[in-house]
Amino acid sequence: MRERLGSYTARAATLGVAAVAVAAGLWGMDALIRRPLAQSTEPATIVFGEHVVLVALLLPVVLVALPALWRAGPRFVAAGIVIGAGSSALATILFTQAFVDGDPVTPVVLQKVQPLVAVSLAAALLGERPRPRFGLFLVAGLAGTWLMAFPSPFDVSLHGVEPVLYALAAAALWALGTVLGRFLALELPFEQVTAVRFAFGLPASLVAVLVLGAPLRASFHDELFIALLAIVTGLVAILLYYWGLKRTTASVASLAELTFPVVAIAVGYFAFDATLTSTQLAGVVLTSLVVLGLPGRAFDLVRQRPQGAPVLAGNSP
Repeated sequence: MRERLGSYTARAATLGVAAVAVAAGLWGMDALIRRPLAQSTEPATIVFGEHVVLVALLLPVVLVALPALWRAGPRFVAAGIVIGAGSSALATILFTQAFVDGDPVTPVVLQKVQPLVAVSLAAALLGERPRPRFGLFLVAGLAGTWLMAFPSPFDVSLHGVEPVLYALAAAALWALGTVLGRFLALELPFEQVTAVRFAFGLPASLVAVLVLGAPLRASFHDELFIALLAIVTGLVAILLYYWGLKRTTASVASLAELTFPVVAIAVGYFAFDATLTSTQLAGVVLTSLVVLGLPGRAFDLVRQRPQGAPVLAGNSP
């Protein structure tokens, strides 16, 4: 029985990592819609519109998820608020603003410092302990991302301080969202975690619109594309992401998300006529190999929190 249980858990971890990687790949296609939108509509307006669409679509789940979150206890409520207000609303506004103020590459790449933040937070809050071999995947993934980011990887220049800060802040908030999403998954099914994220993100994005003085509505044309953005790279990707995150560790999930820059680079090449140097192509290959190698090893790359360890998750299983 124990061998069968172990086999099932390992298989679940493999499927979980694959799901996270596919979800991140969908986010990598985000620039196809978000980048043109950001040229004609305020970032806060875009993010608010996305949350309106998402909450409307998930309203029946929201009505079940919020009472379930309340019953889970104050730590889970706090985690839901941080994920919604920070990781869903504020991080997306910052990331979109980085597109407006900077070049199309810097925001995408800088937010991939996320694995470093996520691994640290997962250790502190969830008690995850990466094994030594995990370090090989982490270093290789970061190296591949670096090579992809810059045509001249040893002569780097980032364009403007503000977009860099926006992208780094978004990275930190998304990393926190990965860890706290894994925490919520201890108590809630993946569809309820998704609903909680958008339910708290909606009022937070409304506050952002009011504070920044952005309009509540976009043009009819842009609203159609905001709805498309919300459904494809929002609802579908997030549902898939939380389904996978429930089955693997936050540390491994943060590496699986490296499909994001791979797909984003491909989008830039095919859709926006970006050119790739030989080192960038090498980075694409290296990062792809890291992500492809994760599913089969996901189960033994990170040690789970020992029972009774005094971390955020308390004594939850």
